[in-house]
Amino acid sequence: MKTVLKYLKPYTLRMALGFTIKVLGTFMDLGLPWVLAYIIDDVIPYKKVSLILWWGLAMILLSIGARSFNITANRMAARVARNTTERLRHDLFEKILNLSGTQLDHFTIPSLESRMTTDTYNIHNMIGLMQRLGVRAPIILIGGIIITSTLEPVLTLVLVAVLPFLGVVVYLVSKKGIPLYLDLQRTVDKMVRVVRENITGVRVIKALSKTASEKQRFSRINDEVVGKEQTAGITMAVTNPIMNLLLNLGLTLVVVVGAFRVNSGASEPGKIVAFLSYFTIMLQAVMAITRIFIVFSKASASASRITEVLETEEDLKTVEDLKTEEDLKTVADLKTVEDIKTADKLKVKAAQDSNEKPEYHIAFEHVDFSYTNEPCILDINFGIKKGGSLGIIGSTGAGKTTLINLLMRFYDVTEGRITIDGKDIKSMDKQDLRKRFGVVFQNDVLFADKVYENISIGRELPIEQVSQSAEHAQAAAFIEELDNHLDFKLAIKGSNLSGGQKQRLLVARALAGRPEILILDDSSSALDYKTDSLLRNAIRENYKDTTTIVIAQRISSVMKLDHILVLEEGSMVGYGPHEELLEQCEVYKEIYQSQMLA
Repeated sequence: MKTVLKYLKPYTLRMALGFTIKVLGTFMDLGLPWVLAYIIDDVIPYKKVSLILWWGLAMILLSIGARSFNITANRMAARVARNTTERLRHDLFEKILNLSGTQLDHFTIPSLESRMTTDTYNIHNMIGLMQRLGVRAPIILIGGIIITSTLEPVLTLVLVAVLPFLGVVVYLVSKKGIPLYLDLQRTVDKMVRVVRENITGVRVIKALSKTASEKQRFSRINDEVVGKEQTAGITMAVTNPIMNLLLNLGLTLVVVVGAFRVNSGASEPGKIVAFLSYFTIMLQAVMAITRIFIVFSKASASASRITEVLETEEDLKTVEDLKTEEDLKTVADLKTVEDIKTADKLKVKAAQDSNEKPEYHIAFEHVDFSYTNEPCILDINFGIKKGGSLGIIGSTGAGKTTLINLLMRFYDVTEGRITIDGKDIKSMDKQDLRKRFGVVFQNDVLFADKVYENISIGRELPIEQVSQSAEHAQAAAFIEELDNHLDFKLAIKGSNLSGGQKQRLLVARALAGRPEILILDDSSSALDYKTDSLLRNAIRENYKDTTTIVIAQRISSVMKLDHILVLEEGSMVGYGPHEELLEQCEVYKEIYQSQMLA
């Protein structure tokens, strides 16, 4: 909660002003029963109508002032809650964007979505409520006790005797409620994941007649969420009946004792009426405090989940960021900072002395990697020269996409290292590193925006450059057939385009920035052979200085590239040109025969 509350600091003055206004309005509310008691006991006996009217006018002014001050303070509280939550969401979103692949796998996308929505909403409610009722309720409770003690000390003792029992109830229930709400939010994460999977795969579900089973699956997780909500709700709801019981018992005692005191002449009717009014106001204040604790319990659970993300330390540090031995332990394959710095300096110096660039533009040097304890990449060792091309081929799950994730440093290698222009990518700024790439991922995304925006993707590229990249990606012809051409609005995920059209737009996006390194991960699976061939020829002719890596299932997509890497179960089983692999690599030969000779 401390991390979240730090976001309130910029609004300290506004909150202080709001608190002051709220306090004034609350004091006006507290003054009303006192004025009523004074009218009944001291003004009415004089039987002067003008005096009664003047004091009645005073009550009206107090009532109007109280309402005006409270409304103003509530509006200020709403603005603070809105602005604080806006900044919190912004920082949380930025943090999520910068999480590494390992951290995203740990939190999971559905959980992060829930933290961005439900959890921040709970924080918003808590901030607003604490400024409204969190100020008003305690003042009414404490102020009421002070005022009633001046009116009727004996009856006040009856009231005060009930309060410790109320405090114990609130404390015990709240202590149990926070873990229950944490458990509930985790279950909501599961439900979000199920909903997300079903919405994403709705066409597959309908096509395979899986609607009934998915309904049952959602029903199970929905019942689990309801059960958790019910448990948390019942636990927190215990406070209301118990507190009502205690307060009503107190009220009964007040009425009985007050009646005896009036009958004996020890008290006056006006004071008893005022005391009952105060008791009612204080009863509402106590119920408000109960509500505060319920909302605070939810917010505490949400705050801990948000803080967990915000305080997650970066695990993909650059060499310059590493200062201590503890830092070094967090990054794979860094024996010491100086080792890598020295190695890079020596390579750069040797290149400068010989007036030559490093031998390879991209090099994998005995790279191992594992997502869990089981290694999925073993001893990958190869290099690609500047402007060269590499095809990566292998069965599903062989580790093809993992190599790209390592090259773009979404994950860090477990052993070995990866270099670009002779420099370890761990010593490069991640943003600078990724700006070198133009990439089409296996499951890439098109946004609900214009064709131009989907290709430019926030880079504000000239129309001519976007059109040229579309032409090279073999997308220009179908774009010309669209209404408004580059201004044509795509549906969510490009659902108003065919699979081949989507892939060509994605390739155009990758080519538009004239990248230093082009990565195409299974980006032609929906293209016919003719279009695929035209695309490969356009890339060869127009991007000669671009180092190209193509991941494909088709031999025809990689056979003309400079080198081909053949993967099987995470290991290199072949590396070389097409003709060489046909002679020396049985796995490649089998793939070739199954595809090209069938």
